[in-house]
Amino acid sequence: MPPPTKACCAHDHDCEAADCGVAYSLYKHISIDQVRCLNEQSPGSCRAVLRPWHTRLQPPEQPLRSNADDEEQELLLHIPFDGAVKLKAISLIGRGPPGSAPSRMRAFINRDDLDFAAVAHMTPVQEWELVADGDPRGVIEYPTQVARFTGVHSLDLLLSGASGGAEHIEMSYLGLKGEFAERRRQAVETVYEARPVPGDQQRIPGIGEGAHWHA
Repeated sequence: MPPPTKACCAHDHDCEAADCGVAYSLYKHISIDQVRCLNEQSPGSCRAVLRPWHTRLQPPEQPLRSNADDEEQELLLHIPFDGAVKLKAISLIGRGPPGSAPSRMRAFINRDDLDFAAVAHMTPVQEWELVADGDPRGVIEYPTQVARFTGVHSLDLLLSGASGGAEHIEMSYLGLKGEFAERRRQAVETVYEARPVPGDQQRIPGIGEGAHWHA
């Protein structure tokens, strides 16, 4: 497993003038009602941090925060998409109490059955060391190894370790940069006949009088 990826200052400019929001538009393709998080303090708060890029510096109604009783200080966030995406980078803003931003992030893709016990024995697709202050200005970007993040239908992020020793980890924004590829194929409904239609057997070669072809 390669060492954790470092962050890069990809947004140290006027993001509105550079139109960074277009690149971070994958939130539109998230099946938001199916987003879930293990060990969140307030149920459903994980959905509030997934929002448009231009709102990233606005505090959410409810930040995503781990339970203070959790000694491991972990959050496991499951993000399904409504199609396949190519994930290129992640932006994470922690604006909670000092030292409460997570210090490490691990990513897993295309799984719908993960819990803390499962990921403890799995090798992540990629992992990152996060900046200690939680990037309150939103200028840090965590790039992915794009070849590993193509054809992604769901993303699981394991966030762990309060960077400054706080009792919990907390974040206020999560942005996903990349390209949308296609929507999932819908199941095709097929109707089968419960009873044979009289006369059908006469139109099928090998069935009928004498099992011969008929002109």
